[in-house]
Amino acid sequence: MICRVAQLLLLASPMIAADLTGIWVGQIPTRNGEMQDIAFQLRQNGTKIEGKLYGDYQSSPIVQGTIAGSLVTFVVSGSEQAGNQINETRTRFTGKFENGQLELLREREASHNAGNSGAVEQRRNTPRQSFTLKRLT
Repeated sequence: MICRVAQLLLLASPMIAADLTGIWVGQIPTRNGEMQDIAFQLRQNGTKIEGKLYGDYQSSPIVQGTIAGSLVTFVVSGSEQAGNQINETRTRFTGKFENGQLELLREREASHNAGNSGAVEQRRNTPRQSFTLKRLT
């Protein structure tokens, strides 16, 4: 009976998601091809992921974060300045947790003028950028 329970646990273990709670750091390519340091504080509760993205001068909340097995998806909601205009942006991060690292793709979903509630959403044709994060804590 004990062997049977152990076998069931071994079979089920790949379906149990890893705990991603902690600080994750890495570098991501910028628009001009330079590398920028990046850090995420992640908190996992079951299959839900929350936290913040930390950049040089600001932090942005993580929304709609999930993990299913090794697959990770979350959206970062933030703001950026373009000339005299402040735009609210949404960036989607998708990837997988493998060998103790997060392999992610970054893709901008949309942005809109934060000062104009009736503004139409703008989509930019920005390439996906891949990068790797390692757990700091």
